[in-house]
Amino acid sequence: MALLAPWFFSWSAVGIAVFLNWFIGSVGVCMGYHRLLTHRSFSVPKPLERAIAIIASLALQGGPIFWVANHRRHHLHTEDLVNDPYSASKGFWWSHMGWLLRMEADTWDYERYRKFAPDLDRDPLYRWLDRYIILLLIPFGVILYLLGGWSFVIYGIFVRNVIEWHGTWLINSACHLLGYRNYDNTGDNSRNLWWAAVFTYGEGWHNNHHAFPNSAKAGMKWWEVDMTWWSIWVLSKLGLAQRVVLPAIDAPSESIQQ
Repeated sequence: MALLAPWFFSWSAVGIAVFLNWFIGSVGVCMGYHRLLTHRSFSVPKPLERAIAIIASLALQGGPIFWVANHRRHHLHTEDLVNDPYSASKGFWWSHMGWLLRMEADTWDYERYRKFAPDLDRDPLYRWLDRYIILLLIPFGVILYLLGGWSFVIYGIFVRNVIEWHGTWLINSACHLLGYRNYDNTGDNSRNLWWAAVFTYGEGWHNNHHAFPNSAKAGMKWWEVDMTWWSIWVLSKLGLAQRVVLPAIDAPSESIQQ
């Protein structure tokens, strides 16, 4: 469907894709699935948390329990050949997207992976999203069609999803292969890759993230731009984000959350 893009091109459709890439990719997946639900780097009121999870679900990267459980496994067993779902030790192709095609039971079987996200598994909405995530595309697609016809649907769903998929996958693959390291004590080969960080709103500072996995902020140097952190910062200034975890190098001791 994404390959139909040249026949449905319009600048307004491109604008919709760019906006939704940020809104669903950064606010939904990077801030919601990753820093909020997986690592609990900060907290928000439960209705807002659920709303962000629904936004993230539109990225079609799996429901919140699936996404969070497998990312927690990645941090528990980074680069392990058996227990890391997208282990970089198996090569670029495997960590980029091969793991999605093999559909191994430990990664895809709900009864197995839910054990790594018991906090989310207790929420009926998250269980519903894990099972029926594809149904969200129907009303979403209808809204896009009413706003701009098939060009909005093609660019707002299919083109945008493909771009978001490869952005997320690059963190699993390229960021364990290319780039530099600020921290050599992570016990893995995680790396900071500037162009991946630009592409994924700050997630490409992957070595920093593995050094401080519970930090709400991934960019550690002044020039390591982290747009997802900007969203969290705005929420904190509005009083919506509480208990924001910062790395020890960046926060006064009294404000560091354990």
